[in-house]
Amino acid sequence: MSSTTSLIFKIFEGPQAISRESRPLYMQLQKRIREAVAEGILKSGDTIPPEREIANALNVSRVTVRRAIDDLVKEGLFTQRQGAGTFVSDRVEQPLNYLKSFSEVMAERGKVAGSQWLDRSLGLATEDEQKALNITASDEVVRLYRLRTTDQQPSALELASLPRKFLDNPFEISNSLYDTLAATGYRPVKALQKIRAIAIDEKRAKILNIEVNSAVLYIERLGLLKDGTPMEFTRSYFPGDSYDFVAEIRTPSEDTA
Repeated sequence: MSSTTSLIFKIFEGPQAISRESRPLYMQLQKRIREAVAEGILKSGDTIPPEREIANALNVSRVTVRRAIDDLVKEGLFTQRQGAGTFVSDRVEQPLNYLKSFSEVMAERGKVAGSQWLDRSLGLATEDEQKALNITASDEVVRLYRLRTTDQQPSALELASLPRKFLDNPFEISNSLYDTLAATGYRPVKALQKIRAIAIDEKRAKILNIEVNSAVLYIERLGLLKDGTPMEFTRSYFPGDSYDFVAEIRTPSEDTA
């Protein structure tokens, strides 16, 4: 018995465990898969056996297997990467209560953060940058556009704009923007964030290696200095099946107590 077939039987316990008379087959497959993830038979980042092999081992149609897997991808339990297969999603819990860099969040979770630079440039501020950063059309900004990776896998797209007075040379950044800003005394101490779900466009989907129109979390962050001066305007795209953003919420009475 091959290792793939052995894994299929660990997950589904063979064709005899799949009832032909109860609820739909695809739902039974989903139940078995969820249990396998909960019990650690399938772990974060594990590759799911090919549809054909699951179908053959369980004597069900590939259509049934595909329906089960597609629904779990939509739920976020699985992630599909073009040309690589289907994987158990490796979700990252990112707190919203603290202002931390991408590198810091990943390091806390024992993961290796990386970057692939897509653009580092200097130019006149756009209308959006002027409004966010409270600057004029004649002011210059440094733009840092990169693909953020986690353990060498695409994790997020990030476009940061900073007034040139806070960062003169875009090539000063090696990995962590916040580390560089801290060294010059300009690291933001607080931020305002807006989060909304959108469907990713074709160009960005290709960079993130996800399907066009996949759900992503679009986040705008405005970093502020201690005196309230805006100094960082970042727009990020996070695949919806990889991140959980967590915020601590208190009652008004607790804040005034």
